[in-house]
Amino acid sequence: MKDLHTKVISNQELAPGFFRMRVLAPGFGAQVRPGQFVMVRVREGATPFLRRPFGVFRTGFLPPECDGLPPKEYLEILYKVVGQGTALMAALHGGDPLQVLGPLGAGFDLPADGKELILVAGGIGVAPLFLLGQTLAPHRPVRLLLGARCRDEVLAVTEFERAGIETYVATDDGSLGEKGLVTQVLETCLKGSPSAVVAACGPISMLKETNRICSSYGVFLQVSLEALMGCGVGACLGCVVKGRGHTELAPRQLTVCEDGPVFRSDDIDWSQWP
Repeated sequence: MKDLHTKVISNQELAPGFFRMRVLAPGFGAQVRPGQFVMVRVREGATPFLRRPFGVFRTGFLPPECDGLPPKEYLEILYKVVGQGTALMAALHGGDPLQVLGPLGAGFDLPADGKELILVAGGIGVAPLFLLGQTLAPHRPVRLLLGARCRDEVLAVTEFERAGIETYVATDDGSLGEKGLVTQVLETCLKGSPSAVVAACGPISMLKETNRICSSYGVFLQVSLEALMGCGVGACLGCVVKGRGHTELAPRQLTVCEDGPVFRSDDIDWSQWP
């Protein structure tokens, strides 16, 4: 884990309210596992005080600025402007300071059986799935099923396709790809390939339906949960969810930041969400 006082390289608006930020992160790529996250603060003493969690989208190296100098390493995050913290981030430019703590949490740990991997993403939930797909695409078939409300919220398709990942899009309004829910596309895929494994990230309603579908086909599923976090290291207990078998007499509490954010779907008590 690194606590980087670093700089923004670029901060690109991909669609209205959606950004991709690239940050200098020396030595980061060797530590991060697909599905892990970072905690970001714009600057010391800034309001809001607490850091914000973001899944690691990608790591890489910039071309060397001149011969003989090592290339600079970076990490990328995708984010949506939803409040004061992300609004501050959206105003940053190349060269601006940033604080990044990570990588944190448990990443994906899929069976090494060579089965097809289906990635199911809802909106900005696509962010923590790219690194997983990029890592595994050379070794097994990988498909991305990406759902969004409209075409403007369909993110990162080009990056997945360049990584050799077959991509399907579903939008609520039919403005891009198939009209309807991405979980409907998943069910169609599993009818033809019930031996696949699935990794998913997105809204809870999507994850609940993904869990139902995968359970009905006996398909292995891991999910990346999103949650508000105060610390990111399991100390504040602000991101607790109920584990399977939880009762008032025998509570089973899981922290999204430390036990997750990636969980086996059968470790979660899905009834806690209506």
